[in-house]
Amino acid sequence: MQDAPKLTARQQQILELVQSAIERTGAPPTRAEIATELGFRSANAAEEHLQALARKGVIELIGGTSRGIRLQSDTLRTLNQQRNKQFSLPLPSLSQLSLPLVGRVAAGSPILAQEHIDQTYTVESSMFPRRPDYLLRVRGMSMRDAGILDGDLLAVQRAKDAKNGQIVVARLNDEVTVKRFRRVRGVVELIPENPDFQTLVVTSDSGDFELEGLAVGLIRNTMLM
Repeated sequence: MQDAPKLTARQQQILELVQSAIERTGAPPTRAEIATELGFRSANAAEEHLQALARKGVIELIGGTSRGIRLQSDTLRTLNQQRNKQFSLPLPSLSQLSLPLVGRVAAGSPILAQEHIDQTYTVESSMFPRRPDYLLRVRGMSMRDAGILDGDLLAVQRAKDAKNGQIVVARLNDEVTVKRFRRVRGVVELIPENPDFQTLVVTSDSGDFELEGLAVGLIRNTMLM
């Protein structure tokens, strides 16, 4: 791996803000959210810093989406090493995870879950801010504006509860979907990040509903070849 690119203090601040947002909610912040958090006068200032980070190769910007920011795997590795630099693993194998790819998940209209494991991938644990339990392949584009695209592999941590705003894997009857979670007065809403898709409202008449897990990271299939 080449030496890490040199960042300004502001660029480092934005990079850590992006990672923090992904860790808390499963998705990067919008330009407006970055501007508000760091006191910029407009979202354009946030965009300029993001473009600079992209030119330095530490993030990837996805056009046409307000949350189209991805941390490169080397960047995630460096950030997590900086955060946990007091802890070192004595054996290299302990830094790796074997994650099963379980069925398929539609990020558009839900599809029938396949419970069998298609295959197993070995990845570095430093790629994720929180330890995932399995991977699910995204199908569809309903989470496009959160930077989650068709064919991506979503890293999921098992969980039976979620906070409002987190991206979740949810099961409704025998179908599974990826959406942003919100609970309002006892009603659960599964919200897409694409205006072309409708919110799924889960009520007592909707059938069996269960949270399967929280999104804790995202990788492209090409990274695992």
